[in-house]
Amino acid sequence: MAITIEELEGVVLPPRDLTTTRQLDQLLHESDAAVLRDPDGREVPIPPEVYQVLLTVADAMSRGQAIAVLPRNQRLTTSEAAEFIGVSRPTLIRILDEGRLAYERPNRHRRILLTDLIDFMEQRRMVRRELLSEMTDDAAEAGLYETVPSAEELREVSKRARKAATRHNT
Repeated sequence: MAITIEELEGVVLPPRDLTTTRQLDQLLHESDAAVLRDPDGREVPIPPEVYQVLLTVADAMSRGQAIAVLPRNQRLTTSEAAEFIGVSRPTLIRILDEGRLAYERPNRHRRILLTDLIDFMEQRRMVRRELLSEMTDDAAEAGLYETVPSAEELREVSKRARKAATRHNT
């Protein structure tokens, strides 16, 4: 189930004609800084943090993607949160029930803070990196980078990776 524009405040659709947006994206990628000029000619340098946001927005919109600007304390429904982290709603509910992600229940519906979702995604990213590093080390120790591995060697490395993933998920 996709989040609709009406359900999520702060969503901005790209313009129908992407020409100017693509020009802006190219200009931002060719520079490390920018200045904002008002109609009266007054200029203000754009801080690096804001510049990075503009770069991200211009990049997404130049590809025809909508963007969302949300406050970090935004509360999302379970459907919105599942969509945000790229899992099904039942999977998200299981994650909530297992206590792996905090939520509030102001009434009978659960709400998840955007900050908690971002932290959860970062934690998952770190676990994936650790697992990939372990798998790479295991493959190097098994000599898999030096020769073409046999099917049996691949099964063994895969088995160890699944065991490591199970340890990290518990």
